Amino acid sequence: MEIKAEQIKQCAGKPQHVAIILDGNGRWAKQRGLPRTMGHSEGVRNVKEIVTASAEAGIRYLTIYAFSKQNWNRPSDEVGTIMSLLSSTAKREINELHRNNVCLRIIGDKNDLPEEARKILEDGEKLTRDNTLMTLVVALSYSSRDEILRAVRAIARDSRDAKTDPEQIDEALFESRLDTAGIPDPDLVIRTSGEFRISNYLLWQSAYAEFYFAKELWPDFHRQEYYHALLDYTKRERRFGKTSEQVSA
Repeated sequence: MEIKAEQIKQCAGKPQHVAIILDGNGRWAKQRGLPRTMGHSEGVRNVKEIVTASAEAGIRYLTIYAFSKQNWNRPSDEVGTIMSLLSSTAKREINELHRNNVCLRIIGDKNDLPEEARKILEDGEKLTRDNTLMTLVVALSYSSRDEILRAVRAIARDSRDAKTDPEQIDEALFESRLDTAGIPDPDLVIRTSGEFRISNYLLWQSAYAEFYFAKELWPDFHRQEYYHALLDYTKRERRFGKTSEQVSA
């Protein structure tokens, strides 16, 4: 039976924030005898479908793990193609995001990105920052361990300069130094392609997230597969350390 966006939207138990690890572009292309770059192009098209599906279903935050800091170690021609795709896609889609009232937020080490791509994305963040329908968070040159280390260094510098009392460092202060400051933690983390790992993704933020591992490669993870994951989430009991009786009281 086809799942409609409205069915998800009206569900009181739907997640507020969904984070997705986009995995399987290269394998998708290989299975079809195509170059890996074609898999990335198809993956980009699917991002647009899932962003649209999220907005229609009332998801407030969608974070996509598009390119990790470790991905720079891939063959240079593949990395170059991905960066070109990033720039061309951003040029084409940012104005549409703005028209649709979607806020764009980039996390990760932006200094690693090519200058053209970085400028396009930073301009897109400025253009869309006041939009309220949904926030699309794109993780680029992102590593959760790197993010945590950068936050620790920032707090250490403030302590050294007497701007922060070490005894007053708490979770809220630490989270304010993360790339995701001001964004609620993900309720649901989805990984495609049948892999069962989180690959250095939102390690702090996903401490209490629910996980869903989809067998489909990312280019094949379409609206219906996504909505199945969202409905699966609504059937779970989130206890946050409490008993079932306490949660249901």
